[in-house]
Order: sequence, then C-alpha cells, then structure tokens
Amino acid sequence: MTNFRFIPLAGALFAASTLIACNTAPSMPMGTATASSMATPDQMAKMDAQMKTMRDMHGKMMNAKTPEERNKLVAEHMKTMQDGMKMMGGMSGAGMGDMGARQQMMEKRMEMMQSMMEMMMDRMPAAPAR
Repeated sequence: MTNFRFIPLAGALFAASTLIACNTAPSMPMGTATASSMATPDQMAKMDAQMKTMRDMHGKMMNAKTPEERNKLVAEHMKTMQDGMKMMGGMSGAGMGDMGARQQMMEKRMEMMQSMMEMMMDRMPAAPAR
C-alpha cells in the first residue's frame, strides 16, 4: 500500500499543472509581447541546464545500490526538485506573442514535469517481489 501512495500524487500534480497551463489566459493579447517577455536564449540555456541536473540526479538515484546510499542523496534530490519547481513557476509563457517560442516553453515545461515525476518515483522503495 505504501509503495503506491505517490502514484496518485504524481498523477494529480501532472493533471493540475496541465490544467493550469491550458486554462491560464495570457496577460496580453497575442502578438503584443515585448522583446523582454520572449524566451531568450539565456532562459532556454538555464532550462536545459536544469534538465541536465535533473537527469544526473535521476541517474544517481537509479545507481544507488542500497537504501543507505539512496538516503544520502535525499537532500540533494529534494533541492533539485525544488529548483525545478521554482524554474517552472517562471515559465508560464504569459505575454509571449510568438507561438513558436510559447510552444517551445511548454515542451520544456512538460519535459521538466515528467522528469520530476520520475524523480518522485525514484524515491519510492522498491516493490517487494510477489
């Protein structure tokens, strides 16, 4: 029973994030975004760096052989997830006039959410053999 506690949580997080993203009205009409509200190459690079950090953390969790090794990674794991959530908070895309940039930001955000769900699953204890 304990092993399956986080599956509904992960599903609810994903569904809520998707609904919020789909139902959030842009703060400005399409086509009126300023250059400062567009996704800059620097922002995209930061998102890519965060994704790399999250993938590396996922690899560390998967390579942990014992519960003790996994427990040592918990603080780093939580910080990585919190950093990702903070970054996603700033990725709403409101005001973006360029549909291509908006689409790219949404794809990055979805990739980050999927990675975070995988990281939550990594923290769950292994299912006992039946």
